[in-house]
Amino acid sequence: MNVPTPTAAIRTLNELDHVRIAKLVDAGNPAHAAMQALLDNADLVAPAEIAPDVVTMRSRVRVAEAAGAAGAPARELTLAYPSEADAAQGQVSVLSPIGTALLGAKVGEVAQWTLPDGRAAALRVEALLFQPEASGEYLR
Repeated sequence: MNVPTPTAAIRTLNELDHVRIAKLVDAGNPAHAAMQALLDNADLVAPAEIAPDVVTMRSRVRVAEAAGAAGAPARELTLAYPSEADAAQGQVSVLSPIGTALLGAKVGEVAQWTLPDGRAAALRVEALLFQPEASGEYLR
């Protein structure tokens, strides 16, 4: 089975996020296939060495529709672990399609994923409003 990755680019992940997320992924679950592919192909760096423009766990980002839909406002999302996810509060699970697409994305990149109905979706990462590592929080 050919599993598409969230984007064509190799993502950079911090080693701690990689270990924690790998423990959550069920390799036999088709819903986790994109995340498994991301984990298998990521470049890993120490948390203190992650670039300040890379989306990591618990990062808060401002995203906008990649296609530039007229009138579509930018929104803020926080990348969360599944137990902390709360869509109403803008906290998206890293194991959701949008969360997987955002993990490791850089400011300016487009995060792409497939909706349950098979349509493509994409958001441009406009800004990284908070990244734990950039704030010195390496073990969160």
